[in-house]
This record gives sequence, C-alpha cells and structure tokens, in this order.
Amino acid sequence: MHNDEVGIVTRSGARRLRWLAIAVAVPLFGVVAAFGTVAHVPEPVPVRTVVETLALSTTPVGDSGTIIYFQEDRFRRSDTLATLIGRLGADEEEAATLLRSSRAARPFRFLLPGTTVQAKVDEVGRLRSISFLTDRDTLLSADRMGDGFGRFEQQADVARGIEMKSGGIKTSLFAATDAAGIPDGIAVQLADIFGGDVDFHRDLRRGDRFGVVFETFHHGGRTIRFGRVLAAEFYSQRKTHRAVWFQDPWGRGGYYTPDGENLRKAFLRSPLEFSRITSGFGLRRHPIFRQWRTHQGIDYGAPVGTSVKSTGDGVVAFAGRRNGYGNLIVLRHHGGYSTYYAHLRNFAAGLRAGSRVVQGEIIGYVGQTGWATGPHLHYEFHLHDQYRNPLTMAFPAAQPIAAIELAAFRRTADPAIARLDLLKNADLALLE
Repeated sequence: MHNDEVGIVTRSGARRLRWLAIAVAVPLFGVVAAFGTVAHVPEPVPVRTVVETLALSTTPVGDSGTIIYFQEDRFRRSDTLATLIGRLGADEEEAATLLRSSRAARPFRFLLPGTTVQAKVDEVGRLRSISFLTDRDTLLSADRMGDGFGRFEQQADVARGIEMKSGGIKTSLFAATDAAGIPDGIAVQLADIFGGDVDFHRDLRRGDRFGVVFETFHHGGRTIRFGRVLAAEFYSQRKTHRAVWFQDPWGRGGYYTPDGENLRKAFLRSPLEFSRITSGFGLRRHPIFRQWRTHQGIDYGAPVGTSVKSTGDGVVAFAGRRNGYGNLIVLRHHGGYSTYYAHLRNFAAGLRAGSRVVQGEIIGYVGQTGWATGPHLHYEFHLHDQYRNPLTMAFPAAQPIAAIELAAFRRTADPAIARLDLLKNADLALLE
C-alpha cells in the first residue's frame, strides 16, 4: 500500500507533495518515511515507430513579386533616372516603364543632387513605388498601376525639433561651425545676427566662443532641413553678445537682446558673408597707377560670383557701368546715407534704378570689372556725400520691443535664454 502512494507522489511532482503535506499532514508521516526508504525506479516508457507518407502541398509559399524591399539612396550629380533606379535594386526596364508614364515621371526629371529618394522593389526586380520629399514638405511618388505608374502627391508629416550646439574659434567662424557640426545655413544666420556688433573679418580671436539654438525638421526618422536660429550667443574680446528671435502678432520678426533691445542695426558691417579684406580705408599705394592715394572704401577679396548683399534698407539710385568702378550699384538710404558696390560681375535679376531693397538682400555678384587687378568688391559708405569708414563708424539701432509686447517677448525669451545658459555651463564644465 505504501508503494502505490509513493508512485502517486513522485509522478505528480513537488507541488502535489506540498499540497498533500498541508492537507493531510498527520497521515503523510508514514508516506514520507516510505519515500525515504524505497528506491525510485522510473517506469519504462513504451516506444513505437510510426512511418506515414505525407502529401506535399501544391500551394506555393508566395506568389512571385510579393516580397517587398524598402530601398533608399541619394540622387548623385552624375545620375540619370535609370542609374538611380538600378542602384535602388530594380531592373533596367523599370526606368523605361516609369518614363513612359510621363506625368508620373515628370517630377523625377528635375531631381537635385543630394535629394534622398525612397523606393519599394519586389524580389523579382519590379519597381512598386518611388518617392522623394520636396522643399515644400510635399511627398511626391510614382506608384505602380498595372503596367504603368500613377503620380501621387501628399503633404508630408514633418516634425519640428530644437538643437543646441556650441564651439570655439581657432581660425574662422566657418571653420569653427564646421568643427561643431553646425550646418552652413545656421552659420550664415549667426554671422548676420551679430554682424552689426562683431566684424567677422577683423574682430575674431582664437578662443572666442559661441552657442546657438536652432530649429530642425524631421521626416521618416531623419533630419530633412534646418530652420531658424532661435537664440545665439557670441563671446568675443571679453564681451558677450546674446540674441533671441521674437515675432510679433503681425508676423514681423527680428533678433533682440535679452532686455528687448533691437540687435538689428541700420547697416551691416560687411556686404559679404565670408571673405577677407584686401585693402582698408585710408592711404595706400594704388595697385594700377602705382601712386599713393587715399582709398575711400574697403576692398573685400572673394571668388567671382560671390553674392553681394545690401548692407541696409534703401532704394537703388544707380545700377550700371561707371568708369573705374566698373559695374556699380549705388543705394540711397534714409538719413543721408548711401552705399557703393563696385567691380561687380553682374546685378541681381530685376534690379534697376528705383528698385527697393531690404537689408541682407542679394543685389549683385563679385567680379573684376573696371580698374581691378583681381576679383573683389570695392565697398564705400557715404554720409551726406562724405566718405566714412564703415568698419569704425557707430551705426544706429532699430526700434526696441514695444512696451505692449514686452510680456509676450519674455515668454519667448526666457526659455531660449535658459538654453543658452545650459550651453554655457556645459562649455565651462568642459574647460575645467
């Protein structure tokens, strides 16, 4: 009788044993004793070999062309639509099929180098879909429809983000922003924002530092473009300059100090974003006539075709060829100011006498016309027809934040300034 009880306990496992111990603790004393004295011999398990013939299914695992591969590549400068589609994994004939669907293929004929293109290709090399994102955040695609392709367009789901970066000057602003991984477009904005207070041609010193907070835009898990600088800081010659972007209810925006003072000056220090000064204001030996003469402007050396910007809001008083100036633009500004831009290769499209321009607008391109020994821009600054040195002259500032907008400005400025403080503290921690 004890042997049968032992068999029951061992087959049902430890859980069964614990339950029996709780439920009938006294009767099981004998069972436990028997378990401790009787050897455990496993019961033999009968084994039988069965051989059966199984019929193979006549249904294929998958129809041809049902496995879809998602591909992505960038359109290269030397690419054609056919080479791009081939690199995306589709058969050569697929490009011809897409091109025959002229309406669907039309947007792909104007792809710019660097554009990211996505495609869906099945396992037999058929192109199921090909798409790219335009600069208007529109997703254009050509999707297979029977033996051809149809064109589809939809607004892309673009997410906005904020990025913060900082860096230090070793040689130039552009080199420093490159080293910090800051896009060129953000670097240009940085130079524009502080262009009225910092001369990026002469004032930079090794060890100067900057921080910048800017917008990023994402689609499909990758960054597709960079937006506006929201806040920035530049430390140069023991002075800290800070800027915050603010836009009023009427859509007018600009950069201001944390106290609400307008950073925009009536004039930019330089009409070029990045270049070098080849001849300053004052007495010099003329490069052509070999005589000592007073140089009444600033010469900026730059490659032919470099964009030239208006340094202030104004009206075009002259645009044409004038003696040693070569191709010249003269702008007339409020308050008796005027600026001259000489030796240009050509003018911006549509620019003519009477045209209105705004500060920072491209008005022409660096050339070598007139009395010039090399490509450069000759820039003059006049006040009441008297020559002035634009590098040393104090420019008036634009209007500050209106009192009625100060509360709204603070709501925008305070979080931005907190981010600049975070960047600054991080930089100080690294230096220590």
